[in-house]
Amino acid sequence: MKALINRRYGDPSAVLELADLPRPSPARGEVLIRVHAAAVDPGVWILVTGRPPAMRLMGFGVRRPKHPVRGRDLAGVVVETGPDVTTLAPGDEVYGTCDRGSYAEYTVAPVTWLARKPARLSFAEAAAVPVSGQTALAAIRAAGPLTGRRMMITGAGGGIGVFAVQLAIAAGARVTAVCGPGKAALMESLGVDRVIDYTRDEVDRDGPVHDVILDTAGCRPFPLLRRALTRTGRVLLAGGGHDAPGLLGGFTRQLRAPLLTTFARQRFRPVAGRESTAGLEDLSRAIDAGTLTPVIGRTFPLESGADAITHLAGGHPTGKTVITI
Repeated sequence: MKALINRRYGDPSAVLELADLPRPSPARGEVLIRVHAAAVDPGVWILVTGRPPAMRLMGFGVRRPKHPVRGRDLAGVVVETGPDVTTLAPGDEVYGTCDRGSYAEYTVAPVTWLARKPARLSFAEAAAVPVSGQTALAAIRAAGPLTGRRMMITGAGGGIGVFAVQLAIAAGARVTAVCGPGKAALMESLGVDRVIDYTRDEVDRDGPVHDVILDTAGCRPFPLLRRALTRTGRVLLAGGGHDAPGLLGGFTRQLRAPLLTTFARQRFRPVAGRESTAGLEDLSRAIDAGTLTPVIGRTFPLESGADAITHLAGGHPTGKTVITI
């Protein structure tokens, strides 16, 4: 099978290559999937470049990647089931995540990380959902009741942001979207209450009026975010900072967040999505109800996967970047 791999860390254009690999076999609780589409997220950039250095000590490979095939999100068709699999069968269209790499013609994934693909979505649209959608879902749940409350979302036009905006509005929030000028029309079409163009105004433009801030961009100083927050508000940190310098890179921001709340009524906390069938099914219900729609900025063929990853890392793409296979 064809697969996009990197056997060493470095710039995507230098280390990624299209290779022929043996087709994997599903183990107990897994299924073999013919992959039709896979999305790109900042975690892929981290695993290709090996930055920040601390990630190499977290089980991903110190000198070279532990697993060479990249990609987590996927959408495709079940080809074969492993032992003890009863919830899926060959021919089922599925979407979800894997840990063996989805930038390949075939991959295996645990059934507990998959769900049936919503019928109204194409494979490319479905592949855009799992990682960013489940992260956004975790953030909205961590925000607590949102009916009538003001919620700011930074990076609102990005991968996590477009899902969070829609989920927050569906939960009753009055959303302020922070994004670049090229994404304002998209935000307005999704129904946000206000748009802040970060090239012209700062996030504290309207003062301390937001009950919740979801920071997906990871580049605004904490004191600035606090000035946009009510006295008892909370800041949720999800994603962003994949290219931050230092040993820990963007993880430094996540680790600092809880320390800021020790003596303050405002609360800072990191949030992360977890792979689960239940989470995907919750997203599927929102998709079927018409309250959640994936936004794809660009698609790339598998052989241009390095360009897809560079596109994501290099400049504020709209929504999700997807690789078709």
